[in-house]
Amino acid sequence: MSTTPDTASGPVTSYAKAPTRTITAGGVSYAYRELGPKGGVPVVFFVHLAATLDNWDPRIIDPIAEGRHVITFDNRGVGATTGEVPDSVEAMAADATTFITALGFDEVDIFAFSLGGMVAQALVVEHPELVRKLVLTGTGPSGGAGIDKVAGVTYFDILRATLTRSDPKEFLFFNRNATGKPAAKAFVKRLQERTVDRDAPITTKAFQTQLKAIKKWGRSAPADLSKLTQPTLIANGDHDRMVPSVLSNDLHRRIAGSELIIYPDSGHGGIFQFHDRFAPVAVEFLAR
Repeated sequence: MSTTPDTASGPVTSYAKAPTRTITAGGVSYAYRELGPKGGVPVVFFVHLAATLDNWDPRIIDPIAEGRHVITFDNRGVGATTGEVPDSVEAMAADATTFITALGFDEVDIFAFSLGGMVAQALVVEHPELVRKLVLTGTGPSGGAGIDKVAGVTYFDILRATLTRSDPKEFLFFNRNATGKPAAKAFVKRLQERTVDRDAPITTKAFQTQLKAIKKWGRSAPADLSKLTQPTLIANGDHDRMVPSVLSNDLHRRIAGSELIIYPDSGHGGIFQFHDRFAPVAVEFLAR
């Protein structure tokens, strides 16, 4: 098992300073970062569409890493991880399982956002014994209404962002209003806090393959989520244009005993807009 680097003052708890490491499994070299104190069940973060290690909000990661061993990673074909992106969410889940078991863990908590939440669902359905707790944010179930439209929304917002020389996430993740616009700028700025050892950006081909996988997920038969026994926290904004907010309610209905938080006047990135409210809730949920 890999261990978190310790400094003279204790373990690294700032995501901006977490070293990037690699581990090879199944012929793939997985890039990952880890921080927080060693021991116990780690929290593994599953990232969103087009994202690499550099796309996690430090205001979400750092509070969790104060008390927990946190691991972020690039799945196959993404960022600095080798290989090619699979064209199905289920295959992505198989790769994530390979990565987790290669690190020597037989039980993890998963914190997932957007596409990562789809991968997490596929993983827990296939390997329920591997997952202790689930945090599913900005995501939806297989067969969820509107998920197959993600590509259209994404390309439209990439165009809008290009025309205004903005980051596409400002359009995709946040409302374009008086609260959303400054929250978007602040979020994008936080993603730049790490200045050294930054990840390789996702390739266009990898991004397009991820979009195909999401479309397939949206058009596939719904999975039986009634089997899930893991404590599950679900969160989103009330105006998610990428993965419609109603799908968070759908997940909540289908996963027995799950908890649901819908943040007002916010979009796909509701947890980032309301990081000061959401991070303590996530910390408490994972520590329970």
